[in-house]
Amino acid sequence: MPRDYYEVLGVSRDASDAEIKKAFRGLARQLHPDVTGHDPEAEARFKEAAEAYEVLSDAERRRTYDQYGTEGLRSGGFDPGAGFGSMDDILSSLFGQAFGGAFGGGGPAPGGDILTRTELSLDEVATGVEREVGFQAVVVCSHCHGNGAEPGTPIETCDRCGGAGQLRQVTRTPFGQMVRGVTCDVCSGSGKVPDTPCEVCDGVGRTQGQVTKTIDVPAGIEDGQRLRIGGAGHAGEPGAPAGDLYVEVAVAADGRFERQGTDLISAVRIPATEAMLGTTVTVPTLEGEREIELEAGVQPGHEETLRGAGLPRLGGRRRGDQRVVVEVVVPTNLSEEQREMAERLDGTLEADNLGPQHGEGFFGRMRNVFR
Repeated sequence: MPRDYYEVLGVSRDASDAEIKKAFRGLARQLHPDVTGHDPEAEARFKEAAEAYEVLSDAERRRTYDQYGTEGLRSGGFDPGAGFGSMDDILSSLFGQAFGGAFGGGGPAPGGDILTRTELSLDEVATGVEREVGFQAVVVCSHCHGNGAEPGTPIETCDRCGGAGQLRQVTRTPFGQMVRGVTCDVCSGSGKVPDTPCEVCDGVGRTQGQVTKTIDVPAGIEDGQRLRIGGAGHAGEPGAPAGDLYVEVAVAADGRFERQGTDLISAVRIPATEAMLGTTVTVPTLEGEREIELEAGVQPGHEETLRGAGLPRLGGRRRGDQRVVVEVVVPTNLSEEQREMAERLDGTLEADNLGPQHGEGFFGRMRNVFR
């Protein structure tokens, strides 16, 4: 289990963005491989600090971490540190943010992420569902197919970068001079320039459009959880990957049940006479109605358990249970005749301790009256 990210960076839980950035810069200078000589322990600490910064420097990820920890991040589709391989990976992915580009690599910019939402019923949660979601996104221009040129017109090699897509830039840092590549400001990293820009996207290669995506929502998903669909977000600049799509799932309230994890809670109301005599009741389940036998003398708050009638665990097959709570309805506003009958019954029950010798006829009359 990873250490607390705030502890890793040495900041308080209410630290500002500037304090988090400053703390990471300090650790990065101490643990940088050029300083430590690629010491394995220092490299491990460096990766740990980079993972912490990756989460805490993003407002949305930080909120999720504060509420649910690293498990909440993973259930929302984000795996902290998953993109880290070598030290070069970290330098290129994070240092550009923390050091204002002093260490980062160049290249075309990847597309941004998109967050959209969809609502499911409890029945759909039980089985899983295929759902269409619609959203606005930056997409590859269909007119020029992303190359930025009007169809039928030539695309020339960029004069500024010579077709490389990057320019070399020298920066002074605490570790000496650093040479890095920056994206060419003329061709945006593609190395090519259209002779006649596309009339639809004005040579950018991307446009704004409405997108419809079909997603598979797994059974057992919780309200508020997010699904990540890689590469389905905003289109990146030419040669760069698209962002990701996150779909937040809302589970609609169901008047029949209350959800508690994988268990479902429902209630059944019966008259007091049926509670005394015993009865058969019909209760709703996710698979339809089922009958339950209630024994004579059932008490208010009694629970009957329907094994396996609940919801599946996310990613698992075993289902929870449905717990049926008995509510006994006591009649109000009795007539004089009903009150006299109830008083006689009350005296009989006290005298004979609920003995059966008083016969079914009397209880049958009481049952009809209370209904």
